[in-house]
Amino acid sequence: MEQNKHKTIISNVLVIGSGGAGLRAAIEASERGVEVTVIGKRLKEDVHTVLAAGGINASFGNVDSDDCWEQHFADTMIEGYGLSEPRMVEIMAKEAPELVKEVDNWGANFQKLDNGNIDQRFFGAHTYRRTCYSGDYTGRSILNALINKAKTLKIPIYDSQYVTELLVYNTICFGAMTFNIKNGERTVFLADSVILAAGGHTRIWRKSSSRRNENTGDGFYLGLKAGCTLTDMELVQFHPTGMVIPEEIAGTLVTEAVRGEGGHLINSKGERYMEKYDAERMELSTRDRVAMANYTEIIEGRATPNGGVYLDISHKSKEFIIDKLPRMYRQFLDTLMIDISKQAMEVAPTAHYSMGGIVVKADDHSTGIEGLYAAGEVTGGLHGANRLGGNSLAEILIFGKRAGAAAAHRSLNMDIQQRSRQVIRDAHAKIDSFIKNGNEVARPLQRALRNIMWEHCGVIRNEDSLKAGLEKINALKESMKDLDVRPDSEGYEDLMLAFDLEASIMSAEATILGAIERKESRGAHQRNDFEKTKDDFNANFKLTLNNDGSLHIFKADLLTISAELKDVINKTKVITDFEGMLLE
Repeated sequence: MEQNKHKTIISNVLVIGSGGAGLRAAIEASERGVEVTVIGKRLKEDVHTVLAAGGINASFGNVDSDDCWEQHFADTMIEGYGLSEPRMVEIMAKEAPELVKEVDNWGANFQKLDNGNIDQRFFGAHTYRRTCYSGDYTGRSILNALINKAKTLKIPIYDSQYVTELLVYNTICFGAMTFNIKNGERTVFLADSVILAAGGHTRIWRKSSSRRNENTGDGFYLGLKAGCTLTDMELVQFHPTGMVIPEEIAGTLVTEAVRGEGGHLINSKGERYMEKYDAERMELSTRDRVAMANYTEIIEGRATPNGGVYLDISHKSKEFIIDKLPRMYRQFLDTLMIDISKQAMEVAPTAHYSMGGIVVKADDHSTGIEGLYAAGEVTGGLHGANRLGGNSLAEILIFGKRAGAAAAHRSLNMDIQQRSRQVIRDAHAKIDSFIKNGNEVARPLQRALRNIMWEHCGVIRNEDSLKAGLEKINALKESMKDLDVRPDSEGYEDLMLAFDLEASIMSAEATILGAIERKESRGAHQRNDFEKTKDDFNANFKLTLNNDGSLHIFKADLLTISAELKDVINKTKVITDFEGMLLE
């Protein structure tokens, strides 16, 4: 392509990411009277939202009438080990019922009780049954409803668009540079407001519930380069149950709905071992505890033949399983010819969710860069050190809507938008700099990074191993300088992989730096050289990008929790033995 040649597409609001958070933001902005454009690198029907299978939380009290927003708030704050942003959690707990009803009316078709109300199931660490669901494909049902709603609003969605740069001039974001993954065509998307909804970075671990070419940390890197601050990058949730075999899909999620519907975890000795780790909640304990229990059983020699543990739902009837867990039934039948109504599944922990991310304000999800908002897994603040299952789908609807409203409001109240030809030229130059002959290929370097992160920054961490991992990442940075990128008639995947690799290396470095600094064990962050949770680490570790491209990490105090919200936690029913969380 001729240097600096591009198409230009202009709208009031640009949404980067066509998953649930991005689509809900686009819908809200459109309904408030502005023109919206959505871009995504995957096909809109196959974004990461479809993997959120088990359900979405809302304190309706349809099954357990004592449930309320206050209990949802308390459960989230406590199981986040004190690191969640209180105002953000309050908003989610209060607004979830309305947003769940809304998307159900748009066609999500949640399971209903005989009285017509939405059914609710147990998820780990919830005091009551509050997880609404569509079988075990809830994310897909929500996504389909959002896509159909966007179609009725005639919102254009451009697939196969890889964003290389947010366009920022004088700390104001005015758009994004992209290239088409299929043909390399470059497009400058100009907008009054930009919403970043580009997911997390869990694909950079060898065992991951994310699929190839998604959740590579590109959203984090885009935010950093634009001037945003990251927080809590070391806090990565390892889901307790990912598939173990076959190798090519190891880590693929086995939804928490299996345990929510009564599945048992059993080791190779036939022991239902969760009674050793959480005798009261058993398999419905918090994700971090169940993941640690599974990992401990494996490394202490009580693993299954393929290096996992057993998850058994076969004590339930086949009809029950097909009704409640249809996707899991087919997943094991299709990949392993295993009928889970007759045979146990082999599972092991898998990197599943980025709980840290871009720092945003709770109410409008603004990033501190004027004109730039963010929503979904790319943001930090809501989940703290341990995410409750079912909160992620609530998050994308609630904060997608709020980001869309704020972005539209900014556009409707603007008189002048600043833009910069030089910033656009620089974005072209960045793309051009990657297209060259070299001796290194991106895919093997990606695999090397995934191995580094699994071995040095996995379920259990320690300082020596983390520092060794950091040295290996620095070596990968050197290898990247000799990357071979040759777009051809088969498309521009090589170029996409080069940008993904750069973002993944930066995200990995940020994660390890945070893991080194957090010298304690808290939630999903477990260190065998600092096994206790410490009061003096009741803080966030934040990162910014220095002018020379290096990362600056610093410790930041938590946002203050109001007396009213402290009282909410102290007055609600709490099932936990986490010391120090009840507030005086």
